[in-house]
Amino acid sequence: DLRLVESGGGSVQAGGSLTLSCAVFETGRRTRYSMAWFRQVPGREREGVAFIDSEGRETYVDIVKGRFTISTDNAKSTLDLQLNSLKPEDTAMYYCAAGRYVADRLRVQEYEYWGQGTQVTVSS
Repeated sequence: DLRLVESGGGSVQAGGSLTLSCAVFETGRRTRYSMAWFRQVPGREREGVAFIDSEGRETYVDIVKGRFTISTDNAKSTLDLQLNSLKPEDTAMYYCAAGRYVADRLRVQEYEYWGQGTQVTVSS
C-alpha cells in the first residue's frame, strides 16, 4: 500500500515557477508503480498532465509539454513536478497518483492511490 502526501503549491505570477513534491510512503511488499500528476479545477473533471511509468519513461500532455517536468527521487522517495512558465490557466488543485496496472495513463480510474492535493494559483 501507498500513502501520498503533496506539498509545494502556492501563488505565483504568470511566467513564474513552482516545484511540487509528493512524498511516497510504502508499506508491505515493495511494488513498482506508474505515477502521475493530475489537476482539477472546480466544476471540471480531473485531468492528467504528466506521467512516469514503472520503467521511468516520462510523458506529458501537449498543454504542459516543454513547461513541466516530472521526476522521481528514489533516495527521498518523492515524485516531483517542476512547473515553469506558468499561466493563469494552470491554476488548479494538483494531485499525485499511483497505480500498479496502468493501461491508459489519462484515466483517473487506473490509479489506486491519490494524495490530498496541493493548490497552485497563477495570477496574470
